Amino acid sequence: GGRTLFVSQAAVGDVLNVRVDRDQGRVAHASIVEVVTPGPTRIQPPFPRLADCGADFQHLTYEAQLAAKQAIIADCMKRIAGIELLATVPIIPSPEEWHYRVRAEWRHDPRAEVLGYLRQGSHDVVDISDDPLVLPELNEAYQSLHLRLSTGELPDWATEIRGAAGADGVSLAPPLDGDGPRPVTLEVGGEAYTFDADCFFQVNLGVLDLLVDEALKFAPLPGDLLSPATRKAIDLYSGVGLFTLPLARRFEQVIGVEAQPRAAEFARQNATDAGLDNVRIEALPVERWLEHAYRTHGRVPFVLLDPPRTGLPAPAIRGLLRMRPQRIAYVSCDPATLARDVKTLLGSGYELLDLTAIDMFPQTHHVETVAHLERIG
Repeated sequence: GGRTLFVSQAAVGDVLNVRVDRDQGRVAHASIVEVVTPGPTRIQPPFPRLADCGADFQHLTYEAQLAAKQAIIADCMKRIAGIELLATVPIIPSPEEWHYRVRAEWRHDPRAEVLGYLRQGSHDVVDISDDPLVLPELNEAYQSLHLRLSTGELPDWATEIRGAAGADGVSLAPPLDGDGPRPVTLEVGGEAYTFDADCFFQVNLGVLDLLVDEALKFAPLPGDLLSPATRKAIDLYSGVGLFTLPLARRFEQVIGVEAQPRAAEFARQNATDAGLDNVRIEALPVERWLEHAYRTHGRVPFVLLDPPRTGLPAPAIRGLLRMRPQRIAYVSCDPATLARDVKTLLGSGYELLDLTAIDMFPQTHHVETVAHLERIG
């Protein structure tokens, strides 16, 4: 009848019996009751218990997962930003389809005596005995936690447990043994980054070199002659400095802005350990820092931003536009909020130069995208 029906965990070519869960008139949302005939890209999910905990693409072949993510980006750009892409967005695949995450956040329900991930849309914890999404060494730490649960040694107060794996071990927060989260270190693109489980760090180590290269595609090369284009770069939502350090090898001065004090402190230390004395880290919310930044820094040549899934809040985008950067590299984990913010930038004197996807999150519908924009005139 001309209505659009969104069916969770469907595959192209499926013949399905479905149940409508939410009806919004012209659009409805449904869930599968029975797969009558599977489509050609449908496979048996290896870990069905995780299907409702975020791993909602594992019923698709990996090639189909990548194609679906390309389609999601194109749809968001057309529907939200009003951009009809002339070609399919290139996507960089993950070298590992499972056991790729260097970070995880597990939930513990002491009343039900379960440990695992939250079921989407609820507060129920789905119990899993091991975690196939994380690196093997992080999975070992998880299995140890699950063993403590089974023996009654996992404290009731530890309801959210974050884990991070480095080349030198595993960090847990809150620490169940010891005084604080243990710092760990990873190398990306020849730079060393120290952080702990309380800090944000991009999750898929296998694609991080490529992510940094993609984000800095339109930045000056290291060693370029000094010029107005190499004067200054701003790294918004800089975390522990993943992009700050390579930017500091290309610009005379780099300012990183990060609201979380512990991540900001790690960023300072990582810059110092790298011998970079042209980095300044501001431990402030991005929107607050941007309120008056245009008065101090003027028209900066290059701004890189890697906001959370919600994208840029309105005060931040207003502050960014007042700075009038010549080039913007926007790293996003949500195509919808990226498209929303790109639409604002396009309406404020910028043009879209390039758009590339990176499969940071195999087995899920999430995708990392890097958009490059340049000021016109």
